[in-house]
Amino acid sequence: MSARSLTTRLLAIGGATVLIGSLAACSSGGSADTGSSGGKVQISYLVDNSTATAVTTKALVAAFEKANPDITVKVDTKPQGTDGDNLVKTQLSTGEMDDVFNYNSGSLLQALNPDNTLVDLSKESWAKDVDKQFVKVVSTDKGMYGAPFGTSFGGAVMYNKKVYEDLGLSVPTTWNEFISNSEKIKDAGKVAPIIQTYGDTWTSQLFVLGDFANITAQQSNWATQYTKNKESYAKEPALAGFEHLAEVQDKGLVNKDFASATQANGLKMLAEGTGAQYPMLTNAISTLQQDNPDAVDDIGAFALPAQNADDTNLTIWEPNGLYIPKTTTGDKLAAAKKFVAFANSSEGCKVQNDTGTPGGPYVISTCTLPSSVPPMLSDLQKYIDDGKATPALEFLSPIKGPNLEKICVQVGSGISSAAVGAKQYDQDVVQQAQQLGLKGW
Repeated sequence: MSARSLTTRLLAIGGATVLIGSLAACSSGGSADTGSSGGKVQISYLVDNSTATAVTTKALVAAFEKANPDITVKVDTKPQGTDGDNLVKTQLSTGEMDDVFNYNSGSLLQALNPDNTLVDLSKESWAKDVDKQFVKVVSTDKGMYGAPFGTSFGGAVMYNKKVYEDLGLSVPTTWNEFISNSEKIKDAGKVAPIIQTYGDTWTSQLFVLGDFANITAQQSNWATQYTKNKESYAKEPALAGFEHLAEVQDKGLVNKDFASATQANGLKMLAEGTGAQYPMLTNAISTLQQDNPDAVDDIGAFALPAQNADDTNLTIWEPNGLYIPKTTTGDKLAAAKKFVAFANSSEGCKVQNDTGTPGGPYVISTCTLPSSVPPMLSDLQKYIDDGKATPALEFLSPIKGPNLEKICVQVGSGISSAAVGAKQYDQDVVQQAQQLGLKGW
């Protein structure tokens, strides 16, 4: 499973889909006329067909139309996954795209040739409030084309604060401190220091994918060089993720049933304190809220530590973006911009908070998390506030190999060494890079 498909898989966890993924199908009941009549303007809004997020779409459109009685919004839908991607590309190329559409940020956006197909939103009033890391994944040198919708989430270590308190442990900021904490937990007995759940093979990837922010802290242009085939996972700093995966197995720091345990088992261990630390995407907190609500306040999160504290950063999975195609003009363009602005206003954010479970912090300062969210989210927010967060590799490079999860299981099980696993992954991405026509491959 690729990094992108890992994200897609995890969007199904609990209610986090509402705020992280695209919105669901519904109709606002507006006129079928796509133009303006009787002083009203109708715009169309394209979202994916996920039924899990229908409530948010309906509520957002209703609130917007109430605040803007001269505008109606007709909601159209597209399939999820590759079919949806192809539909977006086709509609943009034929000039048939909706007036506003919800789509991925990052490398998939770059494949849409945004300089030629999308409206630059960098001069809009809300643009100054957007986190600079999100700006990176919706921009080119010529403009910023997307507005955020939903929350980000992190690739981090979720940990049981009670276990830490009982053993007098502090949140680690270096890899050696993380290993030291884990060995103290092991020596104390009864509690598994590090939870691994290879029964769900996609969960094996976090030591590698979650380490990406630490790679960019050491080499800011790594993603660009990787895309050009001038960097690889077989050497530092990227090799560290595979090395860490191997080390925790070699030192016996993982749960005994790591090979068969599922993510549900891992979260249960974390909630009950039979497992202390779980490298995982933080939108999993919504599942904990549902299954173990009494334990949610006991769960914290910290970034996967780098070798040096200065390099320890949080890897962030950015939310989707709202985009306007260049085919939207005149009164429709003005109305579309109002809709995008509304989605990122305090009113629009309230709709998101009222209809879903955040999986992480917002990436625009006009949106704030409700006081009722899990305390763990404030741990993530601190990294963003301190400028210690970086988008995951999939937002910066289109290269993602399909067999990473299998390779990580082998390394994490002690079947393959870190060096072998990294080399296998470098080979795994070659065909895909060549299919994309990337130079240097």
